[in-house]
Amino acid sequence: MINSSPGVGRLYIWCVFWGVLVTLGIFLGLWQWERAADKRILIAARDAAPALIAPDEMPLDGAHVTLQGVYLAEYTLFLDNRIVDGRLGVAVLTPLRDEKGQLWLVQRGFIETGPTRSAPKAEAPSGRVEVSGEWQVARPAGPLFGDNQEGVRLQQISQAPWEGVIAPFSYLGWLHAAEGEGVFLPWWQANVMPPSRHVGYAIQWWGLSLAALAVMMLGGYRLRKDSAQ
Repeated sequence: MINSSPGVGRLYIWCVFWGVLVTLGIFLGLWQWERAADKRILIAARDAAPALIAPDEMPLDGAHVTLQGVYLAEYTLFLDNRIVDGRLGVAVLTPLRDEKGQLWLVQRGFIETGPTRSAPKAEAPSGRVEVSGEWQVARPAGPLFGDNQEGVRLQQISQAPWEGVIAPFSYLGWLHAAEGEGVFLPWWQANVMPPSRHVGYAIQWWGLSLAALAVMMLGGYRLRKDSAQ
């Protein structure tokens, strides 16, 4: 015969509730552990990325790329709301056509604008230039609040604003220039969370899971004792 006393019901609910929390903590810890492994692979791939001069195929993410060509200065746009050393400004985005006729998007660095919303201006040298920096492969961006483009300002870096305006870019990505003609203050760096951070998160989740298990067992013992009485 099944004991259906209120004490047994409370014990069942208690164990289910804390059991779910324990299981959730275990799975979240495993997820962070797997992300740490993925970050190790990503960092290793970036470290092994080659240095390329005037490539004629898609560079690997993180490759150091050197380009020679001509800026298409009239098609410059600006990545809005960049902050460097407490200064508010924009990043300059200018297409560059290389000597092979390939079209690249070059992020030329930071210029300070202050809080003004007037259209930024950035000169570009005429004639042949050479720039070098780190190549970043285009990936899906985060959520947008409103349109990406407002005048010559962009909320997020993307090749889409140039579609239908100039010929398509040769490769899906952009060069974060750090050296060369027409390059301003470099500000960008790859946002790769170190694997140790994910390992720390995993340990935290497993610690919380262990604490939840201890609470479940201690509370379950007391509920069983009260039910027996």
